[in-house]
Amino acid sequence: MEGTHTMPDSPAPVAPVVPPTPPVPLSALLAREDLALRQIAGPCGPDVVIHWAHTSEMADPYPYLLGGELLLTAGVHMAQDAPDACFDDYVARIVAAGGAALGFGVAPLHDTVPAALTAACEARGLPLLEVPPRTTFSGVARAVWQLVAQLRMAELRRVTEAQQSLAAAASRPDPVPSVLRQLAQRLGGRAVLYGPDGTRIAGAGREPAQEVRAALAGLAAVVRPASGTRPNPAAPPASGAQPGAPAGPYAPSSAADTVAGSHLAAYALGAGQGFVLGVAAPRREPGDHTIASVAAVLLSLLTGEHLSGTSAAQSAALVRMLLGAPAQDVAPLLGQGRWTVVHARPEHRPADAVAASALGAALGSALVDLCAESGVVRVLLPAEREAVRQPGWTLGVSTAVPPREWPAADTQAARALARARATRSPLVRHGARPGLGALLPPEEAAAHARTVLAPLAAHPALTETLRAWLSLHGSWDRTATALAVHRNTVRQRITRCAALLHTDLDDPDVRMELWFALRHGE
Repeated sequence: MEGTHTMPDSPAPVAPVVPPTPPVPLSALLAREDLALRQIAGPCGPDVVIHWAHTSEMADPYPYLLGGELLLTAGVHMAQDAPDACFDDYVARIVAAGGAALGFGVAPLHDTVPAALTAACEARGLPLLEVPPRTTFSGVARAVWQLVAQLRMAELRRVTEAQQSLAAAASRPDPVPSVLRQLAQRLGGRAVLYGPDGTRIAGAGREPAQEVRAALAGLAAVVRPASGTRPNPAAPPASGAQPGAPAGPYAPSSAADTVAGSHLAAYALGAGQGFVLGVAAPRREPGDHTIASVAAVLLSLLTGEHLSGTSAAQSAALVRMLLGAPAQDVAPLLGQGRWTVVHARPEHRPADAVAASALGAALGSALVDLCAESGVVRVLLPAEREAVRQPGWTLGVSTAVPPREWPAADTQAARALARARATRSPLVRHGARPGLGALLPPEEAAAHARTVLAPLAAHPALTETLRAWLSLHGSWDRTATALAVHRNTVRQRITRCAALLHTDLDDPDVRMELWFALRHGE
């Protein structure tokens, strides 16, 4: 730059392909007292960021810049009396290459930053920093990389904590709303689950403007797979998608956009049923895509159909039962062996269809029924799959029975669940230990039970109250909890039972005989 204009014409500025490092706010670098940098031109604020530092004394730095740099120069190629156009062309080339800022060292060649360079940076919107004589360029570069390392560690910690919180949310009784709430909180925006027909199934976080909502729904339609198809994990992501989503059979395809200052992203869930996760946030941090991808994978599992390759046989079994086929004839279609029935209720909120499906998946069965009136989820479970405690659920488990005894097992599970709720236990199994009753032929035991309980035969509510009261050792409060009635109702019913049976229910021998009858009269 010796008073002649030799640089090629500057191309139009393009969005730089910045390196995969966290953006460092220029203000953080200026805040380093050990560097004593001073900004003398160009924009400032939290949105002005750099990705790395690079030193060059080339008169035309354009071919050597990748974008996002803080370019450091001592002005070796600059003369104080050079035409203003030379300085303007130099700055224009930096801007065109995607340079983020310019740092000018005032030693050893220049005592001050050339005024024409300051004017050019101000005109072109390029931040200009004055580097004092005591600050080396290597010191500036080291400071940049230290800030990058700190930000990378902070972002890694943020992503890790988000993954843990999302996994914990997925294990709650209401997993889908919990995951959406946690995702919205972590991203500081809105998270929405769209159904196959485009309707909003659930959402969490602050509701954005109508324009943003419409744009997010449109973006969800872009990534939603065609009906009956599954997303191909090996296929490239949709237009605007960001790489880096978790791989595997549930890897979601995604797309991103920006509307009205909100950053939007949509993820097609891997269950193949057309569900889509939509996210709208006021900002986009480097780890946001990873966090949202983790949530998409969890939601893919939660909304999946949880049916294996035997789903056709299971459907056939259910159809045959509806048409009147006996359970023992239908059972081979569901698999050989014995079965247990599980009754479950969530601890803190009503169950929904997604939570019921997730419970069935956790227990290892797709045969799940949700009773909307009672809020009880029933699961038919092969006996070889042991029912275990599930966080956030109260479970009652029957004994293992052949198909012809499914109705009895259903009753056992219901009573076990009532006992679990009354005793505040997470899981209660129906007792199956052999006792003295096993010494009697079943027909004789049943006949004796019918005789003893005959006065109560016309009063099912009294029989069930007596059963619960005896099983809970005569506790009024626990019996009331198990039967969902008032404790005074329990007292009245037990008093009525004693009157009809003409016996003293405080006598342990009487209680034992009645319990024997109740056990064998089922």
